[in-house]
Amino acid sequence: MKERIELGLLYSRSGSYSLISEACRSGVLGAIAKINADPDMPLSFVAVERDPQGNADAYGPLCEEILNQSSARHVIGCVTSWSRKEVIPTLERAGGTLWYTIPYEGFEASDHVVYTHACPNQHLLPLLGWAFARLGRRGYLMGSNYIWGWEMNRLAREVISGAGGEVLGERYLPLGALEIERLIAEIRATRPDFVLNNLIGPSQYAFLEAYHRLGQEDAHFRPETCPILSCNLTECELPAIHPDAAEGLVAAGPYFRGVQGWPDGGQNFGSSHEAAAYSAVHRLARLLSGHAGAARESLSQLLAHAPGGSEGIDLATHHTQLPVLIAQVENGAFVPRERFAPVAGDPYLAHGREAILQGASSLRVVS
Repeated sequence: MKERIELGLLYSRSGSYSLISEACRSGVLGAIAKINADPDMPLSFVAVERDPQGNADAYGPLCEEILNQSSARHVIGCVTSWSRKEVIPTLERAGGTLWYTIPYEGFEASDHVVYTHACPNQHLLPLLGWAFARLGRRGYLMGSNYIWGWEMNRLAREVISGAGGEVLGERYLPLGALEIERLIAEIRATRPDFVLNNLIGPSQYAFLEAYHRLGQEDAHFRPETCPILSCNLTECELPAIHPDAAEGLVAAGPYFRGVQGWPDGGQNFGSSHEAAAYSAVHRLARLLSGHAGAARESLSQLLAHAPGGSEGIDLATHHTQLPVLIAQVENGAFVPRERFAPVAGDPYLAHGREAILQGASSLRVVS
């Protein structure tokens, strides 16, 4: 008889980042179905789902509702850093754990969060190193006006300046804003070597289409000379963008569709969001099946007591080791350009930034 364990699910199915939410949700539900059908797995998951509908203020109360009205102690969810930070106080009060499956800006470690997607030493630093070696060190930075954009651009500014480069401009748009004319005008005037895009949702889609038009008018702004760089755009959002506008975009991530070697089944996931969510559920299932009473333990206890080890989760920071890939959109799909050996998440960059200053040469390329 399988042990029945309730598992919280907290993703917005509407709003400006619903495509990302749906990709993560698909990964979670796929993993639950796989685990529940596995006769060798001693537990089964029952999803306790709440939908914040894109409202950041709803995440905290809905997370509290999951933890208070069910037996769930683990929640898979949140997309934006804003929403993640909204639920952490609730998790602390209730002794719950969030499994966060989205790339983020780093500089955080919580006793109540497991970070299963990439942080800056696994996406931004390798991406900038790749760009420095091939394009130059003059960048234009932009982002949505909240913590992801602020922190990613702050770190990029420090890295570019430290490498002897120059930040030619830095602009922010409110979440969901479509007024991108000023961004385009400044980029046209400054003529950078690359554009670092930390916009999200419809703002990003509108910018990509406007930048494509700029490239048609001026050859400097075509992908071969001044591409757009991204640490968060994946296959799940390409349907929202005109195919011509996405062509040539360069992105960093732990997985792209069709790449072999991803753990937990190795199936052809639709995006790294789906893959990270799928793996998070499998990691949790293995930890919870390790010994009696595991479902009632805190995250620290669970990781310390697991007979099979901590499932690759760092005991101090709760980040994970991940592959690092640089890929570029070609004919509507991401094509890997570089692949590096797996890198441990280092949210506070405690091990330095030497890889970026050397054009990522300290990362080992794997075939």
